[in-house]
Amino acid sequence: MQVEVVMPKMGESLQEGTIINWMKKEGETVDRDEMILEISTDKVDTEVPSPVSGVIAKILVQEEETVEVGTPIALIETDASAAGSTPAPAPAPVQEAPAPTPAPVATPTPAPEPVAAPAPTPTPAPAASGGEMIDLVMPKMGESLQEGTIVNWIKSVGDKVERDEMILEISTDKVDTEVPSPVEGVLAEVLFQEEETIEVGVVIARISTGASASTSPQPVAAAPTPAATPTPAPVAAPTPVAATTQPQTVSGTTFNIPRSHQGKFFSPLVRAIAEQNKVSLEELMTIEGTGTQGRVSKKDLNAYMGNRGAAPVATAPAPVTATPVAAPAPTPAPTPAPVSTPAPSQAPTIVSGPDKEVVPMDRMRKLIAEHMVMSKRTSAHVTSTAEVDMTNVVNFRNKNKDAFLKQEGIKLTYTSFFTKAIVEALREFPGVNVSVDGTNVIMHKRTNLGVATALPDGNLIVPVIKSADSLSITGLQRAINDLATKARTKKLNPDDIQGGTITLTNVGTFGTLFGTPIINQPQSCIIGVGAIKKRPMVMTLDGQDTIAIRHMMYMTITYDHRIIDGMLAGKTLKAMVDSLENMNENTIQL
Repeated sequence: MQVEVVMPKMGESLQEGTIINWMKKEGETVDRDEMILEISTDKVDTEVPSPVSGVIAKILVQEEETVEVGTPIALIETDASAAGSTPAPAPAPVQEAPAPTPAPVATPTPAPEPVAAPAPTPTPAPAASGGEMIDLVMPKMGESLQEGTIVNWIKSVGDKVERDEMILEISTDKVDTEVPSPVEGVLAEVLFQEEETIEVGVVIARISTGASASTSPQPVAAAPTPAATPTPAPVAAPTPVAATTQPQTVSGTTFNIPRSHQGKFFSPLVRAIAEQNKVSLEELMTIEGTGTQGRVSKKDLNAYMGNRGAAPVATAPAPVTATPVAAPAPTPAPTPAPVSTPAPSQAPTIVSGPDKEVVPMDRMRKLIAEHMVMSKRTSAHVTSTAEVDMTNVVNFRNKNKDAFLKQEGIKLTYTSFFTKAIVEALREFPGVNVSVDGTNVIMHKRTNLGVATALPDGNLIVPVIKSADSLSITGLQRAINDLATKARTKKLNPDDIQGGTITLTNVGTFGTLFGTPIINQPQSCIIGVGAIKKRPMVMTLDGQDTIAIRHMMYMTITYDHRIIDGMLAGKTLKAMVDSLENMNENTIQL
């Protein structure tokens, strides 16, 4: 049977994509979820996995061609005969070449045969058990996400599962979510445990669609064992060479990281981390990647940056002294000095006692911590504050909230008024709706408004209202309710938390008067609103000063001073204040 590979939809606003590179050619065998091509869209470059196992039968769209979402771009033949015919010719020429050579060449010939044998071995095993063994892989939860962490196995080995029944929870840099079973059957094998981080596309479990599920692990474990025996001998020789060629002492000057360089591909996530941490292209080229096809992963880059300070001192002399003479034994002597740097990491090991308890951070808290520190290191934060007279909005809401609840089925909150004021101000001052890309400024034509949402476990997430500038107050309120509900029930999709251009955080929910929030990278601005309090205010009525009780609130704008100056930020903040204060019975349109 032939299965179509179509141009995937990489975001709600994206309608087309361009093929950059076919990683697999016609006639090549592919596994399910193996990457077969790279595509480029207006938002991101990414790889596309194969939906099934089989052979690339035909490529319908060539490199550099742009096609609409949903258009077939390739055909994959899933027939076993098609898959079997491709590997057969490969060994044949290998045997013909050694044939004229003396008898010793016959010995290498059996070596490839056991390697080819494991491929069919798993297939009969499931067939004998009366069903099929289905691989469950780490899903790709977003454009730039390359890995995920298993948080919790909802099902255990041996448990029956229905199709689309949730079997585990995973956590990524963007969102926590549950993963459903692709088929009905029995969870036969769990390959990774909780708290382990795995790359996208890696098999994490196997589901048997038959009655027995215990026979599959044995052939899988036995297959790699013979193949592993010859490998150490050749690998042992290059290892010292790799150690000497990886001194990491390159001091590069290219910090605008391209998508690919000299045949080496860098994902959007790796490029972003490298640019934020001033890792040059020259340095990236020296990192030995552990990802697909030797690509540098986030883990590789973080490991490199962790050893960045100490590695050059210890390894720079090594290549020089190792080649001429082995005598410079004094040179390694300085090595203990840099090696002693990890000592501080051991210092914080605090033991729980009667007066304290050590509680490890959960994954989301670690990600929040990293993101906050990275933002402070990236942007020049400045905060401006203003007072807002919310009396008219308070009176309008009190008068209309019951009717709104009855008509719309949702509560009318102050957040919808705040978001409306923000989008109106950004329409007047679009220079705030921007982000930084190296030395370029990206001007966003739509306002995608993130709304910080507190989760029941105490963590924080920022769902995004897409095209908030096109919504009414009722539309904004409905979007706020939907996203908040999905966030608190762990139903958010990756697209729900991506693409934000500005963020609103309501610190007043818990009575705080105002705060100085941290910018949500890669945005350049975050708006904070405090608690609404009754205060005596001096007002001028009919030319006379008088004191009146008003509902007052502090509003802040925290901006990136690299690209937003105080005048622009101040004008934008004033526009938000004016918008809220001008809202009343006559001007508010729900």
